[in-house]
Amino acid sequence: MKTIVVLGTAWGDEGKGKITDFLSLKADITARYQGGNNAGHSVTAKGKTHYFQSLPSGAMSDNTVNLITNGAVIDPKGLLKEISDLNNPNLKLYISDKAHVIFSFHLEVEKLNELRKGKEKLNTTGKGIGPTYSDKINRVGMRMGVFVSSDFKEELKKLIDYKNEEIKGSNLEPFDFEKIYLEYQEYAKQLKKHVIDTSIYLNKAIYDGKKILFEGAQGIMLCIENGTYPYVTSSSPTAAAVPLCTGIAPWHLNGAIGVAKAFVSREGAGPMPTLIHDEKTIKHFYKAGSEFEIRTQTYRRIGWFDAVLLNHGKRVSGLSYLAVTVLDALSGLDEIKICVAYDLDGEIIDYVPANIKEFSRVKPIYLTIPGWQEDISNVKSFGQLPSNAKKYIKKIEELVGVKVAIFSVGPAREQTILIKEIF
Repeated sequence: MKTIVVLGTAWGDEGKGKITDFLSLKADITARYQGGNNAGHSVTAKGKTHYFQSLPSGAMSDNTVNLITNGAVIDPKGLLKEISDLNNPNLKLYISDKAHVIFSFHLEVEKLNELRKGKEKLNTTGKGIGPTYSDKINRVGMRMGVFVSSDFKEELKKLIDYKNEEIKGSNLEPFDFEKIYLEYQEYAKQLKKHVIDTSIYLNKAIYDGKKILFEGAQGIMLCIENGTYPYVTSSSPTAAAVPLCTGIAPWHLNGAIGVAKAFVSREGAGPMPTLIHDEKTIKHFYKAGSEFEIRTQTYRRIGWFDAVLLNHGKRVSGLSYLAVTVLDALSGLDEIKICVAYDLDGEIIDYVPANIKEFSRVKPIYLTIPGWQEDISNVKSFGQLPSNAKKYIKKIEELVGVKVAIFSVGPAREQTILIKEIF
């Protein structure tokens, strides 16, 4: 396969960044196609760990060209800081002239929106993602191509006037045009050299036979169309979104790698059927899986592996292969549970209900299998895994009908094990 997408199969934090980094060693181009700096990927390579938010996770590979395409939203200040923190003199970065810009007032609007929702708030990351996508859909937002052009000042004035009308009657002070303009014109100057038509770049690369790795943010269950609405993001982290969000034809995408953590975790609000309540087991995963969310400084909620969710992701997005991450976190457990179906008010179902209230009522039906005690963090092949770890992988394949091509046993790039060559 020459063009593949790496997708999260749940609610994000599955280890997409790690898998993207691993595969990017063979890629000519890595492209982040949706989302903004509300997503976070930690990648450990060459003895260094970097926390990615807007940059593609392939940015640590010196020979890879990195793209942020039109489906993404850009926080200029945050992106420039990330570039500075990465400190990679060989970084090759291009940003779509059609990607939309996140301004400081988008963050303020998001806080206001959450406040207005009261108990129904979504516990968003507060990065201004939703309001930026809202402006895009309302056709009042600003594209990067305008941001770095001589039209910036005039268009920013129009946008701020619009936003000030929008917040009338709230407790927010009117947004100061001059202050915002002076700050953001400096960001525009620094980013201008990176802004191009990435659709043209990608299509030429495809016809030249380049290997291209598309990277989704968040996970399929956070998809605005097919996720656990309303507890979703404002874009679509599915394979179907790749052509729309990059400007390539659908038939140019050759395959999709679904990244699934060996258990399930969730950051933010919303139902989670396999949520673990046993404190001892939760502490085990917190210690073994490093389930601390850097963005929000909170621990993620932890659950058992959910095959119903994964089958949902397979159906709505399409998955060519699976990558199972953090398998090492299961070491030391006497038994492991896998959710194979849900009980909804006495009815056994094998799908994710669209009605969020129904989804919040489902009870998991578990298959329990033996665990293993061995430390697997140093294994170098599938054959070196303990028998029960192999059976766990095979059971996932059986339940989902998709082969596992990659698994990981630790955070380092060297702890990512390839079972089948896919790129």
